[in-house]
Amino acid sequence: MTGATPIPGALMFAEAASAHEAVSEQLACAQFAELGARLRALSPRAVATCARGSSDHAATFAKYLIETRAGVLTTSVAPSVLSLYRAQAPLKDVLLLIISQSGASPDLVAAALAAKDAGAFVLALVNAPNSPVAEAADATAPLCAGAEKSVAATKSFIASLSAITALVAHWTADASLKQALEDGPDLLRKAWSLDWGAASPALVEAQSMYVIARGLGLGCAGEAALKFKETCLIHAEAFSAAEVRHGPMALVRTGFPALLFAQSDATREGVTDLAVDLCASGANVFIAGAEVDGARRLPTLEAHPALQPMLQVQSFYRLAHAIALARGCDPDRPPHLQKVTETL
Repeated sequence: MTGATPIPGALMFAEAASAHEAVSEQLACAQFAELGARLRALSPRAVATCARGSSDHAATFAKYLIETRAGVLTTSVAPSVLSLYRAQAPLKDVLLLIISQSGASPDLVAAALAAKDAGAFVLALVNAPNSPVAEAADATAPLCAGAEKSVAATKSFIASLSAITALVAHWTADASLKQALEDGPDLLRKAWSLDWGAASPALVEAQSMYVIARGLGLGCAGEAALKFKETCLIHAEAFSAAEVRHGPMALVRTGFPALLFAQSDATREGVTDLAVDLCASGANVFIAGAEVDGARRLPTLEAHPALQPMLQVQSFYRLAHAIALARGCDPDRPPHLQKVTETL
């Protein structure tokens, strides 16, 4: 009804719940097979990523997936290095991967143009195919997330992870990864239905907390910490499980909340070992993807390790939405934020 008061969080909930539909549409696109073949022919000497906000956390996932699957050095380039400092970055024969939901930020456009001038091949993963970033790139791959009106990005982040996985799977001709991704939409639908409510009572009262993962899951830890900040107004910080003992552990005290993500690869043992130490220090520990005495286990799905972070963050979005509402926040309209942020 025109003029009706918006229901808090209705947009975030509906958009996150529909992520499986976006991924299903995305996987039907032919661009990933074509782009994979093109990258094999180009054989880039390195990959640079360029992104902001949630998209930058997707870029962290891309770093680990590309380096472990394609064996190509991957690093993040700060957009300001190219847009403001106008540094002459050594990008010849490098793949510059730009990830953006809106494709509208001037700094990303400037980075794309500068990288092309420096000899890079610029590939944009964008949700807006006619956006300035898409027009500045050499090639684009669609996120297919459709309209996303909640300020808090959800389905576009999931779609970014899926697109990165599809790109790497076709680039490396990894049949097992391509096959696993075909099950992605159904797994996402199931992941959305998982109940992470065991974490709600402690996190509703939290003022600060840690979100911890390692390897392929680290980008999702960063995304979860960002969502806690913008939707729940909780001061959450993301760390690699390998870094917590290098300083952050000093802040852990009795009842300190920590949310851990683990996937079934070589990093799982390090995450679970840290979970044991956190429990011994009195922290209130919640863990997805593993079982640790003293920690509360959050339900997850069995899947290819490269898909597990995407599935876990999908379950997390439902938890974040519930905590935001319980704290009296509207995750669709966080204070001081807007949907499209145009930085220079």
